[in-house]
Amino acid sequence: MKQNKNEIVYTRRYESPCGALIVGTLGDRLCLCDWEYGRHRIAVDRRLALALRTVYRDGETEANTEAVRQLDEYFRGERKAFTMPLMFIGTDFQKKVWRMLLEIPYGKTFSYSYIAEHLGKPNSTRAVANACQANAIALFAPCHRVIGANGNLTGYAGGLEAKQFLLDFERKNIEG
Repeated sequence: MKQNKNEIVYTRRYESPCGALIVGTLGDRLCLCDWEYGRHRIAVDRRLALALRTVYRDGETEANTEAVRQLDEYFRGERKAFTMPLMFIGTDFQKKVWRMLLEIPYGKTFSYSYIAEHLGKPNSTRAVANACQANAIALFAPCHRVIGANGNLTGYAGGLEAKQFLLDFERKNIEG
């Protein structure tokens, strides 16, 4: 069976200052920016492949080149917000959480419980945390900006060191 270009998620590796990422696009939309060695890497790939009925293929496209350009600008401290069109693949609740991540200002944090309350589901803090863990578009949908209600860092697919690096990096560059 012949595949059309839109049925292929084109991926490329991106070496960030806090770990390697896999960036993937379907058409002009970013559907993947995940930690290469993250805890949920296989589950994310499986979910995307099944939901999109697609396969991954290494290769540069205009879209993933643009995503890499924006990541470079972010890590140089020049970009505070990403403008890539995103493709969220998940449940309705997960998508609501991921859209809420887009509202967290650069250099700031929200708690899992704050997001749960904001979504009108104050008893769903654990579900919010699970949705953040399932986020396939790290940095662009900034789940690193979500912390425990007590201010402590909690789980992060890229590891707590990467999460701390990103939070410190943004706080340092917030004035710039």
